[in-house]
Amino acid sequence: MDYRTVLTTCTYCGCGCNFFLEVLDGELVGTLPCKTSPTNEGKLCIKGWNVHEFVQSPKRLTRPLVRKDGQLTEVSWDEALSTTADRLKSLVDEHGANSLAFLASAKVTNEENYLLQKF
Repeated sequence: MDYRTVLTTCTYCGCGCNFFLEVLDGELVGTLPCKTSPTNEGKLCIKGWNVHEFVQSPKRLTRPLVRKDGQLTEVSWDEALSTTADRLKSLVDEHGANSLAFLASAKVTNEENYLLQKF
């Protein structure tokens, strides 16, 4: 039996809480708060306590999907990004730059907010 813990930062919001992911034989089995973290001081919200569950969920999307002929179809990352860029560009061309809006908040990562402000 191989048990270890891996220190990481929560991905749910921009707070930056630290915790340990419990790994047993290569699979995530639990989450433990990091008591020495100055951000969360050994506490976690409900999302932090359960963050390990979504990683191995069979419902988790692992490949991009694009709607083709009314059906969601797996495509490459290059095709998904190209399709997204083309559709955003066509909206701007057809309706103007003010036709696009994005929602940002403190509940996403700093990196996500940085990317949104680049638009």
